[in-house]
Amino acid sequence: MDGASTLKALARDLGVSAATVSRALAGHPRISRETREKVEAAAQAAGYVPNRAARALVTGKGSGFVGLVMQDPGYGREHSYVGEFVQGLGQGLSSHGIDLFLTFVPDGGSELSVIRNIVGSRRADGLILGRTTPDDPRVDYLLAARFPFVTHGRTAADPAPFDWLDTDGATAFAEGARRLFDLGHRRFGLVSIDEPMAFRTHRTDGLRAALAGTGATLTVATSPRYDTTARDAAIRAMLTAPDRPTAVMCLFDGLALAVLDIAADLGLSVPGDLSVLGFDNIAPAAHARPALSTFDSDTLQAARHLADMLVARMSAPSAPPVHRLIPAHFVPRASHGPAPG
Repeated sequence: MDGASTLKALARDLGVSAATVSRALAGHPRISRETREKVEAAAQAAGYVPNRAARALVTGKGSGFVGLVMQDPGYGREHSYVGEFVQGLGQGLSSHGIDLFLTFVPDGGSELSVIRNIVGSRRADGLILGRTTPDDPRVDYLLAARFPFVTHGRTAADPAPFDWLDTDGATAFAEGARRLFDLGHRRFGLVSIDEPMAFRTHRTDGLRAALAGTGATLTVATSPRYDTTARDAAIRAMLTAPDRPTAVMCLFDGLALAVLDIAADLGLSVPGDLSVLGFDNIAPAAHARPALSTFDSDTLQAARHLADMLVARMSAPSAPPVHRLIPAHFVPRASHGPAPG
C-alpha cells in the first residue's frame, strides 16, 4: 500500500481527517497531545512514514498559504457570490492552520504569468482555480509542474487527472425547464454570456436536453460577461421581439436581476407576462421585486469543501484524483408562474 493510501486508512480507522493525521505526525501545536499520541501509535503499528513534502507543509516549512488568483475584472462585481466564496475558503483553510491569500492579475497582464510566479517563488503551497474553461491552460501548467491545486468547475477532460468540485448546473437547468414546461410555457429564453466558461456549457446543455422533442422554442441572448450595455441591449431585444419568450432562464442571478429590471421598464408583469429563473441564490435574489426564483449552489459550503480537498491533496500528493459534483437546490419564490393565457 502506498503512503497516500496508508494515510487515508489511518484517518479512516481513527475517525479523523487525513489532514489531521498528517498534522499530528508533524507535531503541529493545534493538534492535541492525546490525538498526536493516538496517531503516532497507529502509524508506527502500520509502518507508515509520512511524505517529506507533506510534513514540510504542516510543520511550517512551507509558506503556510494557499493562493486564489482574482483572474478577471468581474471579481467584486457579482453581489455576494465572491464574498461567500472567499469566506468559505478562508474558513475551511483556517481550520487546518493554513491562510488564504488573494492576488490580482494586473491590467494587461496574464493570469498564467501570475500563477507561474507563485509556483516558482513558492509563495503558496497550493492554488484554487475558479471559472474553468473546457481547455484550461492553467490546469495544464499546474499538472506539468506537479503543483497542488483544485478547481471550482470542470474542464473537458474526462476523467480529469486532477481534483475538482462543481455544482451540477446541467441537472438544475433541466429541472428548471421541466418546471416551467409543466406550467404551460412553450417559448423559452436563455440569457447567457459570450465567454467559453465550462459552467455555461453544462447549464446550456441541460436546458437544451430538457426541451428536446417537446416542441418548445428557445431563444438565446448573449453578451460579454461584464459589458452591461451590451447585456441590457440583448435582453431588451429578446423581450421586445414579436414572439418573445414567456419564460427566461438566466445563467446566473446577476443576469436574472437585470431581466427583472428591464421587464419592469418595459411594463411586463413578472410572473404574469414573464417567468424568470436564476442560478446561485445570491443574497439580493431574495430581496428583488418580485423575489427571484433560483437554484441555490451553496457557495459557502462548496468553498469549504474545496479547502478540505486542497489540504488533503497537499498532504497526499500521489492520491487518486477526487471529483465531487454537488446538486443545486431549487428555491421557489415569486418570479415564476403559469404561462400567460
